[in-house]
Amino acid sequence: MLEYAVEARRIDAHGSLATAKDASIVLDTDVRGRPDAFNPAELLLAAVAACMIKGIERVAPMLGFEFDGVEVRLQGQRQDSPPKMVAITYEVIVDTHESDQRLALLHTNIRKYGTISNTVSAGTELTGVVRRRTPV
Repeated sequence: MLEYAVEARRIDAHGSLATAKDASIVLDTDVRGRPDAFNPAELLLAAVAACMIKGIERVAPMLGFEFDGVEVRLQGQRQDSPPKMVAITYEVIVDTHESDQRLALLHTNIRKYGTISNTVSAGTELTGVVRRRTPV
């Protein structure tokens, strides 16, 4: 079983700092918000996006799936009482020439093997699509 560890500490009334391994990220913990840091909801969405991209990196070699890039767009819907995310929608845009069936296979693998996406989807509606980037 894998284990993960993160430490976070308050810097001041405007923000905090989270660390893991040799990395750190500034957190928006200011009650009024701050534009230069991710708030907790944005961190959750970023974690889902990172999980999906990492999942693609993991399964693409096994599937022989060729791609040049990936973009993930997410939107979360929060209710006020009690405060919680009730729905997250995503769009995964893949730079690839693979067929629609292969994109669907990639999507299945993203959903099936994503640690964070599986955790989130157990308590929040998580829906979305995987599509090919339309050439400009």
